[in-house]
Amino acid sequence: MTAKNKLKKVTVILMTYGSPKNRKEVPQYLKNVYGGRNAPEETIKEFRRRYKLIGGSPLIKITKQQAKALQKELNKQKLGTHFSVTAGMRFSDPFIEDVIKNKAKNADKIVGIIMSPQYSPIIMKGYLKELKEAVDNLNQKKILKIATDWHLQPYFLQALAERVKEKLQTYPQKIRNTVPVLFSAHSMPKRVIDKEPNYISDLKETAAETAALADLKPNRWMFCYQSAGHTPEEWLKPDFADIMPELQAKGEKNVLIAPVQFLSDHLEILYDVGIGAREQAEEHGIIFNRTESLNTSPLFIKALAEVVKKTMAEN
Repeated sequence: MTAKNKLKKVTVILMTYGSPKNRKEVPQYLKNVYGGRNAPEETIKEFRRRYKLIGGSPLIKITKQQAKALQKELNKQKLGTHFSVTAGMRFSDPFIEDVIKNKAKNADKIVGIIMSPQYSPIIMKGYLKELKEAVDNLNQKKILKIATDWHLQPYFLQALAERVKEKLQTYPQKIRNTVPVLFSAHSMPKRVIDKEPNYISDLKETAAETAALADLKPNRWMFCYQSAGHTPEEWLKPDFADIMPELQAKGEKNVLIAPVQFLSDHLEILYDVGIGAREQAEEHGIIFNRTESLNTSPLFIKALAEVVKKTMAEN
């Protein structure tokens, strides 16, 4: 019997950053994000305000739903392996370490997927470190595979394009083919990206491929950033807010924003886009809309299944 045939059980862990379960947990959550340092009181107050406005973040709930859907999809494909898929958070419960300890001890192979299609060794090294340490702490021989870049995975791109087309269909027919579409990604400090230029190239490539699949002409769409931090250093441009005056000057009355990096509803979608970006658009007399998040889109779940299979097959 070959080593491959012996791999009967595979645990897949979907990893993302997490969120507080309620506003009382905000200080501890931010302390985790800040590496054990207490967050400034004004930051805690602002996060509590934002979470109150959106009714709390559904990130953990949706990631668990994605894990359940992926497990069903993988096992439905009858690949000769039993898959168990779970969700682990970096900064909140259920933590990656606890999930591995409780869910992966009987697995022959563990596959880690960071819930970001565009991969950056610098930005995402924390996930790699925590997952590898968690697996080492099992004190058992485990084959660990970690997915890296999948920003051009065909089903993923199709899922994004599907969301764009679905939202454009809600516009009156006479303007449907002219509404500007802005593909957005989380802004980063320029100093970070100077060390990792390929990360931004991948984001822009995802946007361009999605635009093509959605049948958007080149003059119809733009790539932009959102959720920039409030620090003195230089952040990536153009920000969504920078584009609104330009659209107003052109006489545009509508805008559709389509995030290409975020895979589920959470704070950066529900507040930064749903509230913040909407306000910025409306200040310039522009009617705002956004695409639905991928969440448990069947095409997206198929994309994750392909990522798992490809990662398992890599040497």
